[in-house]
Amino acid sequence: MELKRGILIHPGELDARWEARVLASSLTSFGLHPAGGLGAEATLEAMRGDWNRLAPHLAAIRAAGVEIEHEMHALRWMLPASEFAAHPDWFRMNERGERTTDFNLCPSNSDALAFVAERAETLARLFPSSNHRYHFWIDDVRRGGCRCAACRALSEADQAMRIYNAILAGVRRADPLGTQAYLAYHGTLAAPRRVGPETGIFLEYAPIERDWARPLDDADSEANRAVTAPLGELLACFGTAGASACEYWLDNSLLSRWKKPPKRYVPCAGVYRRDAEMYGRLGFSRAVTFACYLGADYEALWGEADIDFYLQPGRA
Repeated sequence: MELKRGILIHPGELDARWEARVLASSLTSFGLHPAGGLGAEATLEAMRGDWNRLAPHLAAIRAAGVEIEHEMHALRWMLPASEFAAHPDWFRMNERGERTTDFNLCPSNSDALAFVAERAETLARLFPSSNHRYHFWIDDVRRGGCRCAACRALSEADQAMRIYNAILAGVRRADPLGTQAYLAYHGTLAAPRRVGPETGIFLEYAPIERDWARPLDDADSEANRAVTAPLGELLACFGTAGASACEYWLDNSLLSRWKKPPKRYVPCAGVYRRDAEMYGRLGFSRAVTFACYLGADYEALWGEADIDFYLQPGRA
């Protein structure tokens, strides 16, 4: 199966040059990714504050037939830490038995999930998707599950599934045709087993702990064997309908370890092509890659990055 291809960049990097690059490409989707990590809620809010500048670029890209779907770690924005004083039971319990605002929430608390659903509705109205696909993710951590008595028996994946089902409910109040990603990433790379996906949840597989120098199906790579091992169960759980790979083929922010100034990007055309073949064989219909840290500041240092193998594979 031939993959639909998309890219994600940081909001501050979207300018006339990136717009022109997308318009000259054969990409099928484009989106903004406010930086994750701790403080992701602040970068999301900054994207909202910059919307008047961003909107004309996005409108031009959409008018050219490229789908718009943004992707973001939005959990702490949907459940602000400021709610802790009034509702400490909405937040996760850590291994020491303390309620904390550090990561995620308590997915056994129905009031917390209802609050998140309301905020997901707001977020879907603020940043609508042109193809009804939404990617409002939980916090950007390896392990962020709740350890309260009600949650302890649930895996990180099962806890995440409860949250994503709640997010989907909110998204559909804003967009009745909306669908929501289950992000298989870090601690949620495994499939949920006790909590099933509601209709409208699709798989988004993001193998960030892979070996970047080798294709994912390289059997000699221990790292790649580890991240691909859960794929069978994930696809059995979610199916292939709408399944997307969230990759890092153009992600210079990862290569730069998320610190500026950006390092020089090293093309990985061979790895990309073999990965794309693997995803197609498995039934994935889409792939998107981060393409962060390739904006104006990168070009001032290094010139335009060699990424045509992904933007225009028929010409590269």
